[in-house]
Amino acid sequence: MEDETLLMLPGPVPLPERVRFAMARQAINHRGAEFGGAYSNIVRVLKTCFGTNNDLMVISGSGTAGMEAAVSNFGKGRKMAHLINGKFGERLWKIGERYGEAVPIESEWGTPLNLEALKEALENGCEVVTMVHNETSAGILNPGAEVGKICRKHDALFIMDGVTSIGGDNVKADDWGVDVAIVGSQKCLAAPAGLAAVSVSSRAWEKAVKNPPYYFDLPAYRKNAAKSPMETPYTPAVPIFFALREACLLIEEEGIEKRVARHHRMAKAVRAAVAAWGVEMFPKTDAIHQYSNTVTAARIPKGSNDKDFRGHVKKFGIQIAGGQDHLKDVIFRIGHMGCVSAPELLATLAATEYAIQKSGHKVTSSGVMAAAEVLG
Repeated sequence: MEDETLLMLPGPVPLPERVRFAMARQAINHRGAEFGGAYSNIVRVLKTCFGTNNDLMVISGSGTAGMEAAVSNFGKGRKMAHLINGKFGERLWKIGERYGEAVPIESEWGTPLNLEALKEALENGCEVVTMVHNETSAGILNPGAEVGKICRKHDALFIMDGVTSIGGDNVKADDWGVDVAIVGSQKCLAAPAGLAAVSVSSRAWEKAVKNPPYYFDLPAYRKNAAKSPMETPYTPAVPIFFALREACLLIEEEGIEKRVARHHRMAKAVRAAVAAWGVEMFPKTDAIHQYSNTVTAARIPKGSNDKDFRGHVKKFGIQIAGGQDHLKDVIFRIGHMGCVSAPELLATLAATEYAIQKSGHKVTSSGVMAAAEVLG
């Protein structure tokens, strides 16, 4: 076998062979029918992943580019409420500070959002709300439907970061009242990093700001996507478009319902392993906040640290993630998104179980066996 590291991170994720090969081709005219056909394929499949019939555009840039496009086109000059319970909710707030009056509504990372404070902020004039649906920095799944209802009640635009949930978990943008949704190519879609897709509702278009940033001018993307063949306003990352098209075709072949069910099953398997090890899950859940179904965050056993703990896992050619910022040396994170399945997951859990025992923590029982029972 090739000497390749198995990435079990919250993105980037391992690339299927078909996706990798899709990039190995000669350059083409990005104003022609072949590129337009690939773009059309991507939009068709992604709409099913977003759960939307709204306009959907693809930007050459990371998920953060999609975040900034959303905030700059619909929040510029406005008062925005930013729900924060992790790294990426915080990032949306920092982006918001550059474009308007940004009001942070903060909770401890990995704890439920403060929805009462959100209601108060909306009553005090906030016109736009941002939320990260799946906060991978803390392994918590935030309540899209509930936040959407609050936004509708107060006539506020709802911007939802679905970067690590779309294509791997249930997302119903239209049903939830999401006005702008964002996904990144290198997460659940299992494509290379470098593209972001953004969907926009008709209600949001009516409230689009004048004079948005030049490169993130979403009306320009909309205008070019309406052409036949479809185009982007500026030169796109053509090889990554073809890789994403192939990744989307794989999603279509699997079926979004089966894909979501697979992600849920893998998440359940990892949580079963964590319980068997006697290790503590990190997020605090409630009736509407749940554990992430694409990345599991658990506490590093006492007596170990991030470098040593993940170093033991890396000995087996597998990379898992540590904690970010103040969560470094506090948590470890196992990504289970994209096209990975039982073989990769069980190998990762075996390596992690080894790391846990090397840290001096005595496991309650075999996490690998507990996970296998779920996956079998």
